[in-house]
Amino acid sequence: MKILRILYTCYAAILFVALMLVFGLFIVLPVLLSPKGGKLSIKFIRYWAGIWSFLCGIRYEIYGKENIDPSQPYIYIFNHRSFLDAPIIPIAIPQEIRALGKKELSKIPVFGQIVGRLAVWVDRSDAESRKNSVKKLVGILEKGISIVVAPEGTRNNTDAELLPFQKGAFRLSVETGIPIMPLIVLGADKLMQRGSLLLRPGKVRIYFSKAMNPPKASDSAVNDFTMNCRSRLEAMILTHE
Repeated sequence: MKILRILYTCYAAILFVALMLVFGLFIVLPVLLSPKGGKLSIKFIRYWAGIWSFLCGIRYEIYGKENIDPSQPYIYIFNHRSFLDAPIIPIAIPQEIRALGKKELSKIPVFGQIVGRLAVWVDRSDAESRKNSVKKLVGILEKGISIVVAPEGTRNNTDAELLPFQKGAFRLSVETGIPIMPLIVLGADKLMQRGSLLLRPGKVRIYFSKAMNPPKASDSAVNDFTMNCRSRLEAMILTHE
């Protein structure tokens, strides 16, 4: 059984890179040619992710899309438990998006160079990098484009439902008035289990909650809003697991 999973994982990895190379030019060119090219780039990212998932036998069930107002930008937050979140997120979210990602991801061959055109990389250990990333995210939101943030800051490899949240996304929400849109991804960590790079086919479920509007700015607003959003995300996980 393990040898089959190794062969399947090798197949999935080769297919991942091959499709990224095929679609790479179509992903990068629109954003290079026009400031409004991001919508087309995101479509090609969805084609890449959708074809890869189909050929790998990975299926998605998505619930709660009716909670999303297409004309409203959001700050999406999600529980980050698997490397599979990279293809899952663009398939699940039906809007033009930009993602906040760890600087280390930009160093992944092919993926980093292509997806980096639609991501904001941040070195969380560098205060100046964090400051610059916030400026970029504010500029993106001002254009009416949604952003995606994993508030745990890293992949959760523990038995806890969620790691402690970093406050950047919630401070940004309070300062800009842009609502938080919670979503949870369930099942991805079973297809690629903790501590292993081996993959298997299967089903992933994605749930969207109702948007959470930020409170008015105050000394406690960011802390309180962070706790409320974390409680919402945790409740969603416990409800749907």
